[in-house]
Amino acid sequence: MSEQNTDVIQGTMDMLILKTLSLQPMHGFGIARRVEQISRGVFKVNPGSLLVALQRLERAGWLDSEWRQTENARRAKFYRLTRAGKKQLEIETADWTRRAAAIARLLEAEA
Repeated sequence: MSEQNTDVIQGTMDMLILKTLSLQPMHGFGIARRVEQISRGVFKVNPGSLLVALQRLERAGWLDSEWRQTENARRAKFYRLTRAGKKQLEIETADWTRRAAAIARLLEAEA
């Protein structure tokens, strides 16, 4: 039996980051760990993809960041959601819900 793909679904990385940061500010490693934890290991976040996404979301004005000490006394960039980021999360959540419902209808369709 082949190993199941646990990569984050293309097009959902932004939404997962925004949702994770809506819970509390975090550094990149914490975001990746939380996504994996909440998804019960279904999704694993590629560190390179995460960094690119965080930079893109910050440029879009959806995240703010600051350098702080981690719980391990290391210096890390912590990200937090902005007001615009909260609004974007609402938009992306509604869009995902609409698309997931459409897929469910297609999968339940009978010949």
